[in-house]
Amino acid sequence: MAAEVELDPVSGRHPLVLGESTFHGLTEAVAAPIENQDWSRWWIALAGSVCLLGVLAVSLAWLFWEGVGVWGLNNPVGWGWAIVNFVFWVGIGHAGTLISAILFLFRQKWRTSINRSAEAMTIFAVMCAGIFPGVHVGRVWAIYWVFPIPNQMDAWPNFRSPLLWDVFAVSTYFTVSAMFWYVGLIPDLATIRDRTKGLRRKIYGVFSLGWRGSNRHWQHYEAAYMVLAGLATPLVLSVHTIVSFDFAIAQLPGWHTTIFPPYFVAGAIFSGFAMVLTLLIPVRSIFKLEHLITIKHLENMAKIILLTGSLVGYAYAM
Repeated sequence: MAAEVELDPVSGRHPLVLGESTFHGLTEAVAAPIENQDWSRWWIALAGSVCLLGVLAVSLAWLFWEGVGVWGLNNPVGWGWAIVNFVFWVGIGHAGTLISAILFLFRQKWRTSINRSAEAMTIFAVMCAGIFPGVHVGRVWAIYWVFPIPNQMDAWPNFRSPLLWDVFAVSTYFTVSAMFWYVGLIPDLATIRDRTKGLRRKIYGVFSLGWRGSNRHWQHYEAAYMVLAGLATPLVLSVHTIVSFDFAIAQLPGWHTTIFPPYFVAGAIFSGFAMVLTLLIPVRSIFKLEHLITIKHLENMAKIILLTGSLVGYAYAM
C-alpha cells in the first residue's frame, strides 16, 4: 500500500503536486514528453490513427454512395445511429470546458494538472460530434442550407428545427472551447519556444504570439481567460440542454418531459469525466506524471462522477 500523503502544513489540504517541486522542475517534467519523445512509439501511434481515419473516410464514402439506409434508417426510425453517436461525442466533450471554466471560476486549483488534457479531449470530441449533423441528412452537398445564408431561391432555414439548434450549439461551443484552449496554451507554447531551435522555434514563436511573461502580458492573459471562462460556463449547461431538445420536443411518450435537459447535462458531465479518467490514468503512467496527476486528482474527478451518476440515476427513476 502506498504511503499516505502528508497534508500541507499551511492550508491543511493535500498538495497539488508531490515531492519537492520547483518551477524549473515542473517545466522540465512537462516539457519532457516533447523533448525526450520516443519517436518510434509516436510513429506507431500515428500509423494507427491514420488507419482509423481511413476507416472513417471509407465509411463516409460508402454512406454518401449508398445513402443513409446503410445505417438502418427508415420511415419510423429517422435519427437512430446518427443521434446516438452525436449525443455520445458531445457528452464526452463537456468535461474539458467544465474543468477549465467552471472549476476556474470556483478557484479549484487542482484543475491545473488536468485541464489542458481535458480541453484537448473536448476539441476533438466536438469535432467528431460535428460530423453527424452534417452527414445524416443524406444530401451532404446541400448541408449549407441549414445556415441562414441569403440565396437566390429565397430559402430560409426552419428556426424551430432541432437540427438547426444543434448546428448553432455545436459550432458556438467548438469556437469558444477552441479559443479557451488556445489562450490557455499561450504561456506553454512560449515555454517550448524558448527551449527549441530552428524551424520548431519559429513555429512555436508564431503560435505563442510574442509572449514574454511580463506583468503586462499576464494581466491581459488573466483578463482574457476570465472573460472566456464566463462565456464557456453557460455554454457547458446550454449546449447539452439544446441537444436534449432533440428528444424532449418530440411527442413520443417518455421523451416529451421536462426532466430531459438536466438529465442530459448531468449525463454529459458524467461521461465526460469518465473519459478524462480513461485517458489520464494511462497517460500519467506512460509519461511518468504521477507526481503531477496525483491520486487526489483522480479522487476529485471520481467524486464528480459519483455525484453526476447519482443525478442520472435519479432521472432514470423519474
